[in-house]
Amino acid sequence: MTRVATRAEQLGYHSLWSFQRLMVGTDQDLAPVYRSVLDPLLTLAYAAAHTATIRLGVAVINLPYVSPAYLAKQAGTLDVLSGGRADLGLGTGWSEVEFAATNSDPKPRGRRTEEYLSVLRTLWSGETASFDGEFYTVPPSVMAPAPVQPGGPPILLGGSADVALRRAGRLADGWVSSSRATAADIARGAQIVRQAAADAGRDPAAMRIVVRGVVQAGRRDEAMPLSGSWAQIRDGADRLAEAGVTELFYDLNWDPQVGSPDADPLAARDRAEEILAELAPKG
Repeated sequence: MTRVATRAEQLGYHSLWSFQRLMVGTDQDLAPVYRSVLDPLLTLAYAAAHTATIRLGVAVINLPYVSPAYLAKQAGTLDVLSGGRADLGLGTGWSEVEFAATNSDPKPRGRRTEEYLSVLRTLWSGETASFDGEFYTVPPSVMAPAPVQPGGPPILLGGSADVALRRAGRLADGWVSSSRATAADIARGAQIVRQAAADAGRDPAAMRIVVRGVVQAGRRDEAMPLSGSWAQIRDGADRLAEAGVTELFYDLNWDPQVGSPDADPLAARDRAEEILAELAPKG
């Protein structure tokens, strides 16, 4: 973790990203990438201690699993310890095993998400706050210290359904795509998010469109823009920018040499460093 984080910062990358997976049920048939996952916020806090400028994002925390007050404290702490470098991606989850283990329910997704964001922003104000909603209650209280970033870490919402995309444009600072999204999905999603922002009286140009880019180095798949040779992957990144993407992070976990639980740690590190160097930002 230290080698990758510091090397990415040295090479001029804009941000480091983590993701959440609590557990895998014995009867769940999930990809190897989901079978051995560190806690995302603890991982980012560890990376923060070894870096100075690179931003630290999570895509995504599943909000039904944890109360907004608890996550407000965690994410606010990360923002303070990192000097204001945190980005918070939120989703509503999909794993029935994790819903059962956390005694949570994502439904109704829209109203729950809207309240959750309101609680986060209320607690991040640094002033006396209270909230009395359908799902969450906060007695009059103060959460200190306040985050370094005014208003707290920027919030990005995940989701692929049209209603989720519109919610991101209406309520959040941006949208983060899933690992399954194609180039066409991303272009369409960016358009819906920005239109929803405009309809809500917000600046559509200010919306962050963040793509979790699955990298398949050396294996060309026409449906995956970040696959094939290094030149083809760079070209795919350029095409995503043309489609309205503002930020792209390379997800190396889908490379079996990196993300498989049985991958050799040293070989995985070397493979990750090779990809980091070959795809490093220019200029």
